[in-house]
Amino acid sequence: MNNLTWKVLESNYIHKGSWATLRTDKCEMPDGRIVPAYYVLEYPNWVNAVAVTEDNKILMVTQYRHAAEIISLEIPGGVIDGDEAPEAAMRRELLEETGYRFDNIEYLATIYANPSTANNKTFCYLATGGVKVQEQSLDEHEELIVHEYTISEVKQFLAENKIAQSLHCTALFYALMKLGEIG
Repeated sequence: MNNLTWKVLESNYIHKGSWATLRTDKCEMPDGRIVPAYYVLEYPNWVNAVAVTEDNKILMVTQYRHAAEIISLEIPGGVIDGDEAPEAAMRRELLEETGYRFDNIEYLATIYANPSTANNKTFCYLATGGVKVQEQSLDEHEELIVHEYTISEVKQFLAENKIAQSLHCTALFYALMKLGEIG
């Protein structure tokens, strides 16, 4: 197999922020051609989970997403804090966003939102046996409404394109395959 990896010759930061950083990389392609300014968005890594309660309902949340100007139906998830382990971040996010604790959390996949321009990844999980143990504990600018849906309702949402967040659709498809709900 041919080596397709580019060699980074130089990186320059245009903006550094807590949620997003923008840099340009000067790169050399394997055949020696130079890419003078390739723009890369640096984001923290994320986690998400298909969260199934002890009575076999899938927890989903709705929230406003300003960049797209939509009310979005999503699965729970969020940013990994610092050097936090992905599974620990997922357990924290589930508790904060839904108030549910999950004893069983199974890794499903690692996916990339847009590997052509962004460097972060999302760790996807299937959480089962969820029990409500507290009220939500949301971040300052978070407003989430928690919903419980049957598996067949969630499958219908996917079929009708009612879940706009592509990373969440991907996690749902992996989880539904794992649960034997789609083949």
